[in-house]
Amino acid sequence: MNVVLPKTLPLAGVRGTAGRQTRRAARRTANRRELLDRAAKSELVGVLGEVFKTTKVVVVAHYSGLTVAQMQTLRRQMKQGGASVKVTKNRLAKIALEGSDAASIAPLLKGPALIAFSSDPVAAPKAAVEFAKTHERFVILGGAMGSTALDPNGVKALAALPSLDELRAKIVGLIAAPATKIAQVVNAPAAKLARVVQAYASKTENAAA
Repeated sequence: MNVVLPKTLPLAGVRGTAGRQTRRAARRTANRRELLDRAAKSELVGVLGEVFKTTKVVVVAHYSGLTVAQMQTLRRQMKQGGASVKVTKNRLAKIALEGSDAASIAPLLKGPALIAFSSDPVAAPKAAVEFAKTHERFVILGGAMGSTALDPNGVKALAALPSLDELRAKIVGLIAAPATKIAQVVNAPAAKLARVVQAYASKTENAAA
């Protein structure tokens, strides 16, 4: 009597077990990635929310067609001007905008949009307008200064104003001359008093001698 060994059944069982293990591992990996993705998105919303609450001005612009090198130039010019720029997902930015003064920019967040912002209400608009002059693919859509919505002309109007540093320099220049005169007036009696004290001290020393 010939006995036929079941060659295929165990192999199929092994393959089935391996397949289930592979699928379980893939699901675990996908779940971990989803959790990490959610955490990253939540963190980004928090960061953007803080930006919208604490900065004085926000500018929204389209950047489609800009090269990596041009984007690096934009970031560098923004930083030099005292501003920052972020490229983010519009959906997350809109979530972060909820309840903030800058909520008026939400309709502008369509397509490849970025945001520029600064604590100086002039810095971000000035840097954005300057960059747009030499990069036609960089299109300013508008923005917000506090709760005031800005159209592109409003952003340009802000950019034309002097920055806080420039204003400080002008103020110092305005008060420099009067301050010098005041110092001269104040110091004159002090100088006379010093001479009187010195004369009295000399007279006392001579009398003691």
